[in-house]
Amino acid sequence: MNTASAVVKTSRFSYAETVQKLTDAIRAKGNTVFASIDQAAAAQGVGLTLRPTTLVLFGNPKGGTGLMQAFPLIALDLPLKLLVWEESGGVKVAYVPMAAVAARYDVTGQDEKLGAMDQALNALTDTVV
Repeated sequence: MNTASAVVKTSRFSYAETVQKLTDAIRAKGNTVFASIDQAAAAQGVGLTLRPTTLVLFGNPKGGTGLMQAFPLIALDLPLKLLVWEESGGVKVAYVPMAAVAARYDVTGQDEKLGAMDQALNALTDTVV
């Protein structure tokens, strides 16, 4: 499913397994997990409830630094992000394709790098669908 520039997929695993499998796959590909934010726990900390929801921030400085040097505003959307949440008895995984991010910031001349990043995001999320 493609919703407002986000790609949304349904995981075949539980929420916890999905988060773990994705972070393991990220690291296995030589990327760094910069943060894994448990947004449901943050909500609970202020007395609110939220379905299980985790935002994983990850990347590889070798890929993103050149983009940020040439197009500083793209750093607003880097590092890469994956969102995992429970919904209607299932688990969803979503990301914004780099092609959409690049369009947002008028990034030009980086089609090969952006395409490789989009292929990596797609392959990564396919590990759980």
